[in-house]
Amino acid sequence: MGVARNRGAAQDARPVIGVFGGTFDPPHLGHLAAAQEACDVVGLERVLFVPTGRNPLKRLAPVSAAEHRLAMTALAIQQNCHFAVSDADLGRDRASYTVDLLARLRAELEVVEELAFVVGMDVLHELHRWRHPRRVLELARLIAIARPGQGVVAMDELEARLPGAGARVTIVHTPGVAISSTELRARFAEGRSVRYLVPDAVIAYIHKHGLYLQSAVAEPDPSRP
Repeated sequence: MGVARNRGAAQDARPVIGVFGGTFDPPHLGHLAAAQEACDVVGLERVLFVPTGRNPLKRLAPVSAAEHRLAMTALAIQQNCHFAVSDADLGRDRASYTVDLLARLRAELEVVEELAFVVGMDVLHELHRWRHPRRVLELARLIAIARPGQGVVAMDELEARLPGAGARVTIVHTPGVAISSTELRARFAEGRSVRYLVPDAVIAYIHKHGLYLQSAVAEPDPSRP
């Protein structure tokens, strides 16, 4: 499937591309609202949704097959021309690291001057634990999504762990309902309604393939090293 390109972009326009990494298990309206808000606030040309491979900080967390997460993500974003899906982080046997993903995307998206990596606010607490975090911040600036009711990580805390990181982080407050993929999986397992929380096409896919019939408890989403 690869990375979707905007072939109409002028070479000298140097668009900023957002990269939204996550398990997307399942993708929900909170993900879509966060991506749209990032586009509007930061001025992103488009957002690539990148379902993650093996997250070394969540080795024991249950996760659906990559083919299902990729298909659900494609269905979730299909009505927004500014969103695209990428399988750049899938099909790899080894652990998945953000620094490697960003390097691959920068090499493939030749017209991009800068990438903006979209993460959940809670990820900033773990940023210093990522592989080569300073290199990550060189490859892309970060857009930290604050969900409704979620506290904001103090920049002085981030600076204490990674001096200079604050200048590469933009905090975006997203509107809508505070919801997590973990909660949605539990709702599916219990037969509770997820209407207005998950795109209809994704709901239909989940029912067709019998996903989430048993509730699985995992770490909050999104987060990746």
